[in-house]
Amino acid sequence: MYLYLVAAAVWVYVLVFYGLFKGTRCLSPAWLKGKTVVVTGSNTGIGKSTALELAKRGARVILACRNKEKAEAAVFDIRSESGNPQVVFMQLDLASLKSVRSFAETFLKTEPRLDILINNAGVLGPGCTEEGFDLAFGVNHLGHFLLTNLLLERLRLCGPSRVITVSALLHRIGSIDFQRLAPQTDAVPPQSAWSSLQAYCNSKLCNVLFTRELANRLEGTDVTCYTLHPGVIYTELCRNLSQWLQLLMMPLAKLFLLDPSGGCQTTLYCALQEGIEPLSGRYFSSCALQQVGANGRDDGLAKKLWEVSERLTGMA
Repeated sequence: MYLYLVAAAVWVYVLVFYGLFKGTRCLSPAWLKGKTVVVTGSNTGIGKSTALELAKRGARVILACRNKEKAEAAVFDIRSESGNPQVVFMQLDLASLKSVRSFAETFLKTEPRLDILINNAGVLGPGCTEEGFDLAFGVNHLGHFLLTNLLLERLRLCGPSRVITVSALLHRIGSIDFQRLAPQTDAVPPQSAWSSLQAYCNSKLCNVLFTRELANRLEGTDVTCYTLHPGVIYTELCRNLSQWLQLLMMPLAKLFLLDPSGGCQTTLYCALQEGIEPLSGRYFSSCALQQVGANGRDDGLAKKLWEVSERLTGMA
């Protein structure tokens, strides 16, 4: 009887863990031979898992990353596991608009195609970008905003093509104070864990609004765009948090959070699934269409954010 109870407990654990916490799988059979994909922040976490799955489908995959050593190690791993030699590293530091422009210039000179752009990189923690913007806003939104716009013409030429931007469920508690988006010129005071989290939530709302306005501007073209919540995942996203907070989170994360393979499934769905083109600009989670928070449905806010972002990146 005892053995039956143990066996039943194990099965309940397996069903709950893989059903509830491991999430839905992307079932698209799409093959990407001859297609080129850029994945930002793809040397680790869900970005690396995304790049691996796309490489397995035959795509040429560009790992757009800041850390050269880690990215080259990821290239080796992905080539080995996928059997696809068309996996390469290109330097991109989203905390530097100069680096974003340099990446785009190099890419456009050396790569004839761009079929899928995946704005995956993200950061949670205190600090500022090279230009003095809040780190989360600068990396998670502003760098990706500039990158997408610089590569947009190549995406149009290779249509049908897609832009996927990884947001988060926490966009629902985000807000935008346009007065505080300007770069800091003075020394920045220490940032609390709570203010770092709020800045992250705000940046994830920016991702949703950016995708909404981008879809409006791309209407009538062969380029579609989507944003998504990847699930609750423990990755290196929290590397900028204090050490004691990371130690506190680790045991719970190991037990209950998605691993990177599970976390990349909705990204893959948005990149590969046929028939979702009419849903351009919308938000997905668990490989399904979901409703965004109220602020994320504000077209006026989305348009204003776009215009402010153009000015902040020097595009206006």
